[in-house]
Amino acid sequence: MKFMKQNKWRRLLEYAAFRCLIAVIWMLPVRLQRLLAWSLATLMCRVLPKKWTRYDIAFENIRHSFGDEFSDEKIDQTIFGMWQHLLRMVCEMVQFPHKVSCNNIYDVVQFRNKNMVIESMCSGRPVIMLSGHFGNWEMSIATFGIFGFPMGVVARTLDNQYLDDWFRQFRESTGHAMIDKKGGGGEMQDRLSNNQHLALLADQDAGRRGIFVDFFGRPASTYKSIAILAQRYDALVCVGYSIRLRDDAHAGNWVKYELGCEAILDPRDYTSKDATTEMTQDFTSALERAVRRAPEQYFWVHRRWKTPQPEKKTKKADQTLRHAG
Repeated sequence: MKFMKQNKWRRLLEYAAFRCLIAVIWMLPVRLQRLLAWSLATLMCRVLPKKWTRYDIAFENIRHSFGDEFSDEKIDQTIFGMWQHLLRMVCEMVQFPHKVSCNNIYDVVQFRNKNMVIESMCSGRPVIMLSGHFGNWEMSIATFGIFGFPMGVVARTLDNQYLDDWFRQFRESTGHAMIDKKGGGGEMQDRLSNNQHLALLADQDAGRRGIFVDFFGRPASTYKSIAILAQRYDALVCVGYSIRLRDDAHAGNWVKYELGCEAILDPRDYTSKDATTEMTQDFTSALERAVRRAPEQYFWVHRRWKTPQPEKKTKKADQTLRHAG
């Protein structure tokens, strides 16, 4: 009982600190957001020990992903830009509800392949909207809500209930419904069976149960459930992104974004016995193409390739094992 009370007070203090930060961010103009983000990136990359900020993990991920395309200096600049982007993303997320509406959305967002997405969302078939920890994924989901396309947003429930309630309220304020990533399979299937849409991030390591497909030149364990759901419920898969444009592209006191569609995948086009793997590879490749548009806006500290691909047994090895048995 004592431990539970201590835990509750700790979470309340975390939430109070978070709300104080929110109150400050609420008032910041874009210019000060950039300055604060630069300061945080300097702290993360130049002051704190690298093991605290997973600098070495990010460096290795970028090195393996881009090879000779990126010098050590460019990799360092990309990591610095990543931390700048993340803080600015938090600021924009906090300010989004009172700065962006259907009246000024076109001043804030420019669209790429918009007609493809609208046709998919209005096709009468369910759509699985996929992205990754790239750009401002929260703003892209909110934009669909503003345009009247509600979705079931799949996300992990936060350990701190007070923080989880705040993020839930933010996401549902534009008409979406939250689905817990853990144990939400039934709700996801219910929505798809009723021709409703889903939104989720598809760039985390899926462990031993995932399908290994190529991502930036390396096999990465990827959730196969996305392709399976698309095939089972005849759902279109839309791979999208939302990236911040150059800082000289401001719209008044806000920031300009490109909300784009990299690919629309139709499960009816996948008819081979390896259809699940092929579709998983295609949406993973589309996400890679999107990340290449602005690599500094991708969350490189994820251990995306942490699960090693199992070695395939050769025919000779199988014969040896049979003889040994």
